[in-house]
Amino acid sequence: MLTCLTVAFKTKLLISLRTKTVMLHLTSQVEFKKEVLDEKTRPVLVDFHAEWCPPCKILGPIVDQVDTKENKNIKVIKVDVDKAPELAQEYGIMSIPTTYIFWKGKAAHQFVGVQSYEVLVNESKAAAAGQK
Repeated sequence: MLTCLTVAFKTKLLISLRTKTVMLHLTSQVEFKKEVLDEKTRPVLVDFHAEWCPPCKILGPIVDQVDTKENKNIKVIKVDVDKAPELAQEYGIMSIPTTYIFWKGKAAHQFVGVQSYEVLVNESKAAAAGQK
């Protein structure tokens, strides 16, 4: 069960460098606001997950593929709910994996469970086009 923990987090941005892409792993509300809510040029796909979660391990490579193939069109962010419980609580994460698509600072779509590459990309593009 996910619960709210009163823990003081230092603002930090964990960056995983891969070929030609930078995937952001956020742990603070300040960085979430900057990287997700303040993004105005492309949709943001946010993967709320945990390292111990088997379905998250299935979705993880799919999200990585979206980041690798669509990084000019879709910004991809990962939030580990164990490292960022305040963000998990703020967005009502009760089951993981949960994926949000944000467009211009607003949640345009939410998925719970594993989704296909095509669904994540198509819904992200639809949100940007104002179709969702």
